[in-house]
Amino acid sequence: MRAPRNAGNLWLLIPLLSFTFLAIGSCSRWQAILPAQGTSTVPAARTPSPTSTAFQPATATATPAVITLWIAPSVPDQLRRTVKDEIDANPGRVQLINEPETALVRVEPEAQMPLTTWIYALVARFPSTQEAVTLGDLGIRWHGGMRDGGRIYLAPDTLPAMQTVLGEPDDSIVHAVPSNTLVTLSWISSSTVAIVPFEQLEPRFKVLSVDGWSPIEKSSPPEEYPLQVTFGLSGEPLLVDEVANLLDLPETNRNLEHMTVVLMTGVTALTRATAWQMEHNGVDYPAEQIRDWLLEPDLTHISNEVSFSSYCPYPEPSQAGLHFCADPKYVELLEWIDVDLIELTGNHGNDYGTNAFNETLRIYDEHGWHTFGGGENLTDSLKPVLLEHHGNKLAFLGCNAVGPTYAWATSFTPGAAPCNAVLFDTLGELQSQGFITIFTYQWAEHANVNLLQQEGFRKAIDAGAVIVSGSQAHQPQGMEFYHGGFIHYGLGNLFFDQMQTLEMRQEFLDRHVFYEGRHISTELLTAMLENYAQPRSMTADERSEFLGEMFRSSGW
Repeated sequence: MRAPRNAGNLWLLIPLLSFTFLAIGSCSRWQAILPAQGTSTVPAARTPSPTSTAFQPATATATPAVITLWIAPSVPDQLRRTVKDEIDANPGRVQLINEPETALVRVEPEAQMPLTTWIYALVARFPSTQEAVTLGDLGIRWHGGMRDGGRIYLAPDTLPAMQTVLGEPDDSIVHAVPSNTLVTLSWISSSTVAIVPFEQLEPRFKVLSVDGWSPIEKSSPPEEYPLQVTFGLSGEPLLVDEVANLLDLPETNRNLEHMTVVLMTGVTALTRATAWQMEHNGVDYPAEQIRDWLLEPDLTHISNEVSFSSYCPYPEPSQAGLHFCADPKYVELLEWIDVDLIELTGNHGNDYGTNAFNETLRIYDEHGWHTFGGGENLTDSLKPVLLEHHGNKLAFLGCNAVGPTYAWATSFTPGAAPCNAVLFDTLGELQSQGFITIFTYQWAEHANVNLLQQEGFRKAIDAGAVIVSGSQAHQPQGMEFYHGGFIHYGLGNLFFDQMQTLEMRQEFLDRHVFYEGRHISTELLTAMLENYAQPRSMTADERSEFLGEMFRSSGW
């Protein structure tokens, strides 16, 4: 606004003052009234002062009696239920509505106030040889650029959440379906995948890594892991703060303090050629190539079939008989891999007599290792190991179904637990107490699963076990899902010297993941035995061929 050009003419003063007051009313109340450059200024005495009316502050917004809250469709079901439960616990102040336009506060992804991060997993059917994808390839597939890539299935609430990450999908490739159909649909084709929230994982899914990280790893997700979405509150800041104070939401749906990883392994027998290699290459030699696999889990299992004996002779790699023992110094290997659980169902535990078995039990006790499937007498051998880790109640129980008779524990002598009715009654009791039970068998050795073995392993599931694992197999056997449980009929050797065939060199190590009281995933680690003692990780080609053969033998 400019000052009048001729300040000396008094007859112009009255209209000029009127103009000035009008101008003040039309401009921001904080804008200075400055003269135009090169013109005379209005004298200070004649510059009108703004009235108090023109500078009144804005009227404060009244606090609403009820805060209307809208939950976006992309909010996961579990999180949605939590929000509703929290609101129901504080009735009257917050009201849920279905219209985002009229909501004072919104629960939505990428919100003003982030509250929780939800982790999602890319999954395929369990018998898949696919291991990993990149975000780039997933994006191409999501947008329809990989027509032979197969369909992508997800639940209706997961679709909009993933759209915040991947954008608009190709409707011919990406399909929203009821969450309870995802397992069935993912098994239709080897090229089909699904995306599920971490809390909806279950063992019939195989979890694929994305950009090098998998949600079933025992580490926090890297910031660049793409399948994670942050949810929170948006709206009027004061109301957002108030609603946030009413909600007690988890920081994430994947809390490492609620996760437990258990590694189950096959036959260990530190004797004969394996022992001979340990004498020449060091006691730790068998585990050098796979030690990280054995250290990573929270609980690592070893099925040690041969007792330690102070009278064990120097190992003979070409030993003809099957009369086995192990030097007590080999215990160092078990220390080095930080073993937690030792199974005693093996049929060679009493080869060197009951004194060797008792000596072995003392060694295990001194190290604080948990033992099951055998003991100092029959009663002791039938006892389960009961552990609680990160809130997961786990039980371990096992038996020897085939003998020989001298390998079994009796009322007065140590040995392996015979399979009897007491064990199956115990399975039911453990189930009723909320334990997740892993049951192990020392079964008769067969290259392929027969009907009798199938009936025996299924019987343990029917009695209450969640996982049944075959510890007897010197070469791997197939798997099945049965009545909600997972059965692996034989894992093969871990540390034992059998190199006669390719099948005897092949090994499974089963990595079971538990979360908030459920078995949510099983990852099959695969190894190849070298030099009669030392397993190594299979190459990608070896693994693909091996898994394909095992899945075919499983009827998949």
